[in-house]
Amino acid sequence: MDRDAEGEPEGRRGFVFPSALTVLAVVTVAVWILAFVVPSGVYKRNADGNPIQGTYHRESAPGDFTHRLGELFLSPVNGLYGVRDAATGQVAPDASGALYGSAGVFLFVLAIGAFITVVFATGALDRGIERLAHRLRARGALLIAAVMTVFSLLGTVEGFAEETLGFYGLIVPLMLALGYDRMVATGTIILGAGVGVLASTVNPFATGVASSAADVSLGDGIMLRFAMWVVLTAVTIGYVVRYAHRVRADPGRSLVGFRPGDRELAAEAVEPPELTGLHKAVLAAVALVFAFMIFSVIPWASALTGDADATPYPWELGWSFAQLAALFIAAAVLIGLVARLGEQRLSATIVQGAADFIAPALVIVLARGITVIMNNSKIIDTVLHSIEGAVSGTPAALFGVMVYVVNLPLAFLIPSTSGHATLAMPILAPLADFADVSRAVVVTAWQAASGWMNLWVPTTAVVMGGVALAKVGYDKYLRFVWPLLVILAVLICGFVALGAAVT
Repeated sequence: MDRDAEGEPEGRRGFVFPSALTVLAVVTVAVWILAFVVPSGVYKRNADGNPIQGTYHRESAPGDFTHRLGELFLSPVNGLYGVRDAATGQVAPDASGALYGSAGVFLFVLAIGAFITVVFATGALDRGIERLAHRLRARGALLIAAVMTVFSLLGTVEGFAEETLGFYGLIVPLMLALGYDRMVATGTIILGAGVGVLASTVNPFATGVASSAADVSLGDGIMLRFAMWVVLTAVTIGYVVRYAHRVRADPGRSLVGFRPGDRELAAEAVEPPELTGLHKAVLAAVALVFAFMIFSVIPWASALTGDADATPYPWELGWSFAQLAALFIAAAVLIGLVARLGEQRLSATIVQGAADFIAPALVIVLARGITVIMNNSKIIDTVLHSIEGAVSGTPAALFGVMVYVVNLPLAFLIPSTSGHATLAMPILAPLADFADVSRAVVVTAWQAASGWMNLWVPTTAVVMGGVALAKVGYDKYLRFVWPLLVILAVLICGFVALGAAVT
């Protein structure tokens, strides 16, 4: 709740990190100003439109100050549906050529929002997780592993994160009833979903947006990301289970102790209602939708043969964001029909879902608008050229690790995963070409950096809201999680290095 609305004097408000939209608005103006200082230049391009290493040369950007001011004014519009002129390379809403804006990803995010909101409106997903937790309530380690696996699976396929805030009222009493402390519940929820997002396989808000900005398929690199997901999820579960066993064996080793009333709260962990036939049908339909999405985007010939240039099998779909947006709109309607929401409620829920996801969609548009400013002022290639020397000759494995490390501070400065991806990929993806590394590895390294930061940074609502709901204290949570963060960072660097070396 807004503290001003509660009557607290405005002067007593602490610093609040600005929203992603505000950060990107500031970055937009800053980049526009820098474009007057940074020398303009271009690379020669190959048939695929990718820069050719060693061909950079200076070339003046068109237009005077008034023209540049118009570019700033139109940057959000260009970020949505700007078209890149085939002859000049300039992006404008009324140009003729290929779409440069992020309209496809924008609509995809809204479609995903509608689908997810309809699924939650049925109550099936919440009820399913509640029933799973209750059935395993007598087997602590298995309960922790099962809940974390489900959360991680949802995180890797659809970016399940903020939705976890609704489960503290269920998980905290269950963990207390089993003799664990509140930190076990916190780790189960935050780290379970967080490690899934970190090792996203087809998460549309991380992998999807980054793949689009890097101009690669959503399915490229999925085998590496799947292996990361399996290993990192297992390690994270093991870490939480180990702490849980230690606390139950010796409550004095708890990092947070036990609050007055915890035992009474544990007694309130009542059995949730049974799953209805409609709930089971909805869960089955949701599983089928995500399974079909994964099938539709994977380049099966390349994945099964190991040859990136393999001829696609006749049954491959090779879908991209346009088809996926249509899939999730149709799936939202299907779920609504299966759950018998009714025409009025289904229509209202779809609209509400799209509205709830307009913020991340706008973030993508603003970030793409920054790229348009850099493109039209011809400074993208200048930035690439300034790094070209450092990348040239760099071992592939080291390059992959460098991408991960460089993106750590960027993930803090730009808390929006989608905005970070849209802003960084136009620079990072061509660097992969120079280093002779697959762009899919860059996507994996980027999302791992973003996901790793979001496990602990105080700018994310998932962490700060979670520790507040569990009443464990942010400082105690940091003490609990930092050894795991070190372990995950080492494993991520190993996976990224291996992926870069073998591509």
